[in-house]
Amino acid sequence: MIKRKIEEYFFKTLMILATIIVVGSFFLIVGTIFSKGLPYMTLDMVTKVPGGGFYIGKEGGVLNAIIGSLYIAGGATVLGLIISIPVAIYINMYLNNKNFISNLLRTVFDVLFGIPSIVYGAFGFLIMVYFGLRASLLGGTIAVTLLIIPVLVRTLDEVIRTVPGELRDAALSLGATRWEAAKVVLRQIRPGIYTAILLAFGRGIGDVASVLFTAGFSDNIPTSLHEPAATLPLAIFFQLGSPIAEVQGRAYASALILTIVVLIITLLSELLIKKFSKHKIG
Repeated sequence: MIKRKIEEYFFKTLMILATIIVVGSFFLIVGTIFSKGLPYMTLDMVTKVPGGGFYIGKEGGVLNAIIGSLYIAGGATVLGLIISIPVAIYINMYLNNKNFISNLLRTVFDVLFGIPSIVYGAFGFLIMVYFGLRASLLGGTIAVTLLIIPVLVRTLDEVIRTVPGELRDAALSLGATRWEAAKVVLRQIRPGIYTAILLAFGRGIGDVASVLFTAGFSDNIPTSLHEPAATLPLAIFFQLGSPIAEVQGRAYASALILTIVVLIITLLSELLIKKFSKHKIG
């Protein structure tokens, strides 16, 4: 009895310590970003593109990087969904969940999920070289799309597997085709789809390695797919490399903008999940 109580106390203490470490790390990171970035957060930072001498401490902002990040992450998320939803439906609705092919596909996407983003950037760069493309908004979008497809597929796959099999069987027994049954399932997993979008968009907008060689960098807002595009992670990277304190402070302000963008997306996702969860059966 005493041994069981000691064991219970030990693991309870371990869980509390782990929670404190995780929560403490979160507040430490966010607190550092806010404390160092807030003094340099001005209206010009979010409303202007870099002016002459911006990277030596003169006027301008990172509007080009904000728009570029939204373009690349948003475009990649849309393209990723177009590809990932049919894949997830095929694995769950057209293949037997326990057969060799479906398990192999899941393993493949698990491996792709764990590949470092720089590898996707290098692969995207090879594709661009093969087709004669230069670093551009299109190249960055392609690289980030490749990066987030495994995230979307595995998230959607796990969400679809939570739908009761009886729901699919009922639709099929009433004469529905597999695609019609899939549409019923998709309606049930709408909250999960929004979660997948959030995860994919968050990884896409915060990644720097995949766009380093594919998106390029520009102080202007891209007006076509073939123009280079700046992103917030790249802007932070370049500004932190400066020896000038003013520019380094702006890097933390850029990180603060990126944090706020992710926070807004998270809150919107939570609102959408709550809105559509009431339509879910069971």
